[in-house]
Amino acid sequence: MVKKIALFVLTFVMIIGLASCTGEPAEKTNLSVFFVPSRDNATLVQGISYLPELLKAEMATLGYDFETVSVYVGTSYEAVGEALDAGTADIGFIPGGTYAVYSDGENMDVALTATRGGLSKDFSDAKDWNDGVATVSDPEYQVTYYRSIGIVGQTTKGRELADIINGGGDITWEDLQDAKIGVQSVTSSAGRVYPSLLFNELYGHTLADLPAANVILVSGYGGAASALASGSVDIAFGYADFRRDYADEWISTEEGGYSQENTIWEDTDVVFVTEGVYNDTITVSKKTVDDDLQAAIEQAFINLVQDTTPLASPSGVFLMVKDIFTVYSHEGYRTADDSDYDVARAANLIVNG
Repeated sequence: MVKKIALFVLTFVMIIGLASCTGEPAEKTNLSVFFVPSRDNATLVQGISYLPELLKAEMATLGYDFETVSVYVGTSYEAVGEALDAGTADIGFIPGGTYAVYSDGENMDVALTATRGGLSKDFSDAKDWNDGVATVSDPEYQVTYYRSIGIVGQTTKGRELADIINGGGDITWEDLQDAKIGVQSVTSSAGRVYPSLLFNELYGHTLADLPAANVILVSGYGGAASALASGSVDIAFGYADFRRDYADEWISTEEGGYSQENTIWEDTDVVFVTEGVYNDTITVSKKTVDDDLQAAIEQAFINLVQDTTPLASPSGVFLMVKDIFTVYSHEGYRTADDSDYDVARAANLIVNG
């Protein structure tokens, strides 16, 4: 326990908290919400900075008057899993792969599964994605899964792999030996686990069997898009619509932009597509959250993600309450069951042992 508390102190920075000076102290006075760093830090921090006030007010309507609601960004997916396990986090926004690794049936429970609009492209064949047309979503068609895709940019190796796929061929294991591949944390479903599972099915090998110097950890999906644009990786893995989230940055010449002449849809091709991955979770620590509080937390987030009330201080894409959840492409939530993530557990065993 001492080690886990120390980890919390070292690896998390509280970015904002909302405190109340009124009312008698409750048995539990603070509610802490932790987020994995899958998006670029500026966007993530901006979006979740609205949450303390909104969640505090919503929980009050459900009978829980917290003095403080605090939000934190973890340095890694694993750090958030550790915090939930230790009970230093009450709530965690984590992918299914992280939940599969850190849940043991008692220490935490998946409360909600995110839903998102189904995509205009949802093909199992990679070349069917490569028409140069933007992927769009249908908010009326909510789904509880997404695919992971492997995308190549304009490097010589990337073009070689794209030509194989678009010509109707298959990429071999030998083709990948000199490819630089951008990946996410070891429990990232879209950025590591499911791509490794796909490689195991295709080649009998995983990402860990490639030359270590060619498997490059990138920081979030903004980092993946940036690495593709700069040519520092040949392939980057990410959730199926991550190109859409960085389409503006791809052609922007302003600070933080990637300064590309063509659109991300013209410059990139899909070369790998995984099976469906169960969506991200909102998970609670059972060391600090009882069943009644969990039910209230579930209802609070279900309410907030549908709330079209204008934000008090709108900024950028964050105009209404529900917009704050777009930092993870979440458009709705459904109550979840631990067994929903059994496939993710099996995948993790294959990939990480």
